[in-house]
Amino acid sequence: MSDQPSSLHGDVYHPVPEIARQANVPNPELYYKEASEDLEGYWDRRAKELEWYAPWTKVLDDSNKPFFKWFIDGKTNIVLNALDRHVKTWRRNKLALIWEGETGELRTFSYHALNREVTHFSGVLRSMGISKGDRVTIYLPRIPEAWIAMLACAKVGAVHSVVYGGFSVEALHGRIEDSGSRLIITADGGYMGGKIVELKNIVDEALTRTAHPENVIVVRRTGKPVNMEAGRDFWYHELMSLPLTRNASKVETEVMDAEDPLFILYTSGTTGKPKAIVHTHGGYQVGVYATLHDVFDLKEEDRWWCTADPGWITGHSYIVYGPLLNGATSFMYEGGPTYPFPDRWWSMIAKYGINIFYTTPTAIRGLMRFGEAWPNRHDLSTLRLLGSVGEPINPEAWRWFHKNVGKEKCPIMDTWWQTETGAFMITPMPAIPTKPGSATRPYPGVEMDIVDEKGVPVKTGEEGFLVIKKPWPAMMRTIYNDPERYVQTYWSKFPGMYLAGDSARRDEDGYYWIIGRVDDVIKVSGYRLGTAELESAFVSHHAVAETAVIGLPHELKGVAIHAYVILKAGHEPSEALIEELRHHIAHEMGPIAKPERIEFVKSLPKTRSGKIMRRVLKARALGISEGDISTLEE
Repeated sequence: MSDQPSSLHGDVYHPVPEIARQANVPNPELYYKEASEDLEGYWDRRAKELEWYAPWTKVLDDSNKPFFKWFIDGKTNIVLNALDRHVKTWRRNKLALIWEGETGELRTFSYHALNREVTHFSGVLRSMGISKGDRVTIYLPRIPEAWIAMLACAKVGAVHSVVYGGFSVEALHGRIEDSGSRLIITADGGYMGGKIVELKNIVDEALTRTAHPENVIVVRRTGKPVNMEAGRDFWYHELMSLPLTRNASKVETEVMDAEDPLFILYTSGTTGKPKAIVHTHGGYQVGVYATLHDVFDLKEEDRWWCTADPGWITGHSYIVYGPLLNGATSFMYEGGPTYPFPDRWWSMIAKYGINIFYTTPTAIRGLMRFGEAWPNRHDLSTLRLLGSVGEPINPEAWRWFHKNVGKEKCPIMDTWWQTETGAFMITPMPAIPTKPGSATRPYPGVEMDIVDEKGVPVKTGEEGFLVIKKPWPAMMRTIYNDPERYVQTYWSKFPGMYLAGDSARRDEDGYYWIIGRVDDVIKVSGYRLGTAELESAFVSHHAVAETAVIGLPHELKGVAIHAYVILKAGHEPSEALIEELRHHIAHEMGPIAKPERIEFVKSLPKTRSGKIMRRVLKARALGISEGDISTLEE
């Protein structure tokens, strides 16, 4: 491309001319220039690409930093743009969702059909007394009802809290309790890797510990018998088959203020209790719509597949809301990539004609183990773009993905962002040169930097703290019920700058390279797990006195959990106890949290104030210098 710098350094993959020429953003430099010269003007223009019930009087209100507000006085609802505007056009008959179950079932929904289901379920929610501002916990497998539940909550103005179906009792209970949810939406179970995940049983156990929810709605997915408590538990299919009153069956989309909350989503912190990130209807929809449109270049005829789970921010933004805001056709698959064989994903790309495929480095590394023969068995020629999310992708995995899945003709959109940011923050676009392992440059309208301990920008090539210097529409607004923690966690270290919590460096071309977490959050297979949460789960076992948890590099997961455990008197180390503890953690936190290694120790390195020095444990495990240990206890 003639508009790209000709002096890029390092291992560079230049844009595919035909793809770049026909891209939604053929000249990204114009977007960068517009946004840098007039940030509010840029986001004002992008917001006007969507529909609003009433226009905003001001783009950005920064009078109460860091509690920024966007599109002041604007009236909207994300469902207005995700469904309502499409069913008034020819798109009503376009496929919104193609779904395949792990056991082979196929279900499809046009925009008209999805809107019909969402409207009907909105009536069910209303009939149960759910209204604007109420919190609803959604604990479902990857099935279409997850979309329907999220959209119906948004339509009536309720705030959804989606909990990943791999999380277990303690994690679910804590999130129900903190959110004060009035309703739980779950399923009798879901399929993953040939096994049934017994979601309803987990809900039942969690509800023995909390009095908040009044009702539970259960989707029948597996047909396996489950406990149904009279007066509390209701089958989804029975509720959806009941005739609603005329008013309930014609539920109108609730008019929301741009700053009204759309959802809360929990992400792990370093102090034990997970943080409930709050996102709003107005700014979130603008950021998610614009980033997906520009970065993954969605065309009307495309079929888009993001392999994430709706229980994570990637699922919220780029499985459910982003594709619908863009009027796209999405594919969703219930199970894992290797069941029953390691070509399940490749076979579905060929079967459904997927054009754009967005997945994680962990999945790519896992599939690399099985070699090139599996993807080569299938016709992947429909693919135009690939994407990576969740953690930095190592160059080896990037090149394997590019060669064996993209057949060296599909640019890879390597994206860096967070639950807190709502949408892509550092990302290429199809007309931008890419480098394996780098997410390239901040998206237009996002101003970032890398600074040292004093908040001073570091030199090219130096490592430092990744910060965001100006607000953006899709940013979190606060931590639910804990605004002080919001300020302390994200805005206190460098006043006026958002602390991302990652270390990074920037090369001579201005490309960002993410190095990893700087706090005590462990990112396993792209999922964030707090050390405090994990350690609390260990100590809840009757044999454990104290523990410290660290993350160490792992070939497939990126990072794996290693635990150092001090036993209570009367308990002796054994292989049987190790297995018991691993299963205990899986029960309390979910299978994703199961430790790779557990080591029994007599003591832990601590400061004189009692803080466990996890970096010392990590240094010892890796055989590197322990650094300054002057603050350690004798």
